[in-house]
Amino acid sequence: MNFFEHQEVARRRTSELIAYYALAIVLIVVAIYAAVMAIFNEAASSSGTFRVETFWNLQVFLEVSVSVGLIILFGTLYKIAVLSHGGGAAVAEMLGGTPVPANTRDFEQRRLLNVVEEMALAAGVPVPRVFVLEAEEGINAFAAGFTPADAVIGVTRGCLRALNRDELQAVLAHEFSHILNGDMRLNLRLIGVLNGILVIALLGYGLFRVFIYSDSGSRGSRSSSRGKKEGGLGMALLLFGLALMAIGYIGVFFAKLIKSAVSRQREFLADASSVQFTRNPSGLAGALKKIAGYQPAGRITSQRAEEASHLFFSNGLTASWISLMATHPPLEERIRRIDPTFDGQIPSFEGVNPEEEREEAISALAGGARPVLAPPPIPPSARKIQLTPGQLMAKVGVLDADHLDQATRLLARLPPRVRERIREAEGAQALVLSLLIGTDSSLRTRQMDYVTARNPALQVSVNETLGDLSHLSAEMRLPLVDLAFGALSGLTALQYETFRETVLTLAGMDQAIDLFEYALMRSMVRRLDPLYRKVKRPTIQYYDLTGVSAVAVDLLATLAWTGAASPDAAAEAFHKGVGLLTAKRIPLPDAASCTLEHLDQALEKMLTASLPVRGRVLEACAACVAQDGEVTVEEGELLRAIADSMECPVPPFQSAA
Repeated sequence: MNFFEHQEVARRRTSELIAYYALAIVLIVVAIYAAVMAIFNEAASSSGTFRVETFWNLQVFLEVSVSVGLIILFGTLYKIAVLSHGGGAAVAEMLGGTPVPANTRDFEQRRLLNVVEEMALAAGVPVPRVFVLEAEEGINAFAAGFTPADAVIGVTRGCLRALNRDELQAVLAHEFSHILNGDMRLNLRLIGVLNGILVIALLGYGLFRVFIYSDSGSRGSRSSSRGKKEGGLGMALLLFGLALMAIGYIGVFFAKLIKSAVSRQREFLADASSVQFTRNPSGLAGALKKIAGYQPAGRITSQRAEEASHLFFSNGLTASWISLMATHPPLEERIRRIDPTFDGQIPSFEGVNPEEEREEAISALAGGARPVLAPPPIPPSARKIQLTPGQLMAKVGVLDADHLDQATRLLARLPPRVRERIREAEGAQALVLSLLIGTDSSLRTRQMDYVTARNPALQVSVNETLGDLSHLSAEMRLPLVDLAFGALSGLTALQYETFRETVLTLAGMDQAIDLFEYALMRSMVRRLDPLYRKVKRPTIQYYDLTGVSAVAVDLLATLAWTGAASPDAAAEAFHKGVGLLTAKRIPLPDAASCTLEHLDQALEKMLTASLPVRGRVLEACAACVAQDGEVTVEEGELLRAIADSMECPVPPFQSAA
């Protein structure tokens, strides 16, 4: 399956989740209604107030249904609101995770960040924030977030200590598969939805505690006649609280059933993607064998582990005695699918990785990546990239070993000082700003004066970075920006606003925005704004091209005019792209109406379309850009920024010889 097919499977899984959810609510309503009629009817009868002659009472049933529905709805909306505000980081913090600093000097953390950076570049997604669950000795990991822009990777301390680099890479590749295939968003929604049906048990527990504590303090102050009535009502409340706790286990049962139904098959798919991505089945098999042979296994001890159990790489809870309730397939079965020669024998494991050699430690602390064959040199003059519409669509959301090697080579070619500074907030700011400094001496002077006025200390770093990047090939610019965003996510809100304003000002000082500047600004707004500003996520409204056909035309027209050498060439590129969307002959809009601001508006509107629709428009964009048979690095960067804006991750393009 390709990226868009995976997303469609995840969407169908959401429909399956809704069906289970509705069934759970119906059963809970019926059970609570039965408890109300059995307990309160009997209590009312014994106190001489009233008694309903038949068990069925429509008014009571409707009141119970509305009350239960509101309680479940409140529990769901509350949890979703909490998760929406914090994204994946909210889950990591809920489980006791602490963020790993981008400039950490700890060997295990540095190695972890290196692997995450490689994979993010190879997959074409923002570098996720990384959390370590320091209190967890089990070997486990997870990915959480609504979109790749707010995704986080979490690993346990046991995972860092126990796994060697190949095994850690395989586990993280598994988690990146969840990020790319739509599983992560579904899993996060699942936490919010299930909180609604689990809140019934919490309410019952609360009623039970209220009765116990209040009854013990007021027992002796009741009169006999009044006490009989109040005692009957109190006993009814006690029994009702106990009934709610019992009924709440219907919610627990269905919560486990839903998580199991959604999770298990996706784990097999993520395992297969991990092997494809790393070309190293022994890495994933080795990690699974260590979990199976380790006494804590993948156990997560956090009190909130149950809520997030379906997110983990391996089972984070005690083994379920009902296989139907297991959120993960058996480890032995997962190993056997990866390694058909596996004989079922699991060696015991003490939990310490014996392969932390000194050379690896030095490499990790220096920012080094995994070893690969020496790459052929790329000429500084190479200004074209390899691209056809089919190639682009095949790259979207794909975990690929070739792109992992390419990302590793990109990182290896970075100047040492840049590699070191890009992981610090000041160095990351300096790098992004230096990429916007013009070559014209007058423009450069004005830009540097502005940087000095805004932040004198940053001016020195920008000057040094300019020298370090003087021989940087063009295709490395956006990947460098992608890396810098990791450190920039650690700025304060005030620092980010100052940095954002500086970026926009420098880009516009020459009264023109080129393709790279637009791609950089678009990426910054898409990836960093949600961390510091209240950004409302668009709701999907359109499932075919009809609703977004006008903005698709605007998008293609802007691309056609941006990269065309003449009006005829623009028209030819435009019609090439439009031809993939409709058989109608649509005239090319005037160049004056096709501004980058217009492009921004079109991209925001495209987010209200479903992913398959966005995929068709993206393919048309690629056909438009590649129509003349030559795609410059700048055009490729713009196309990647457009794909990123449509939430269709594309890895860096390769330069043509």
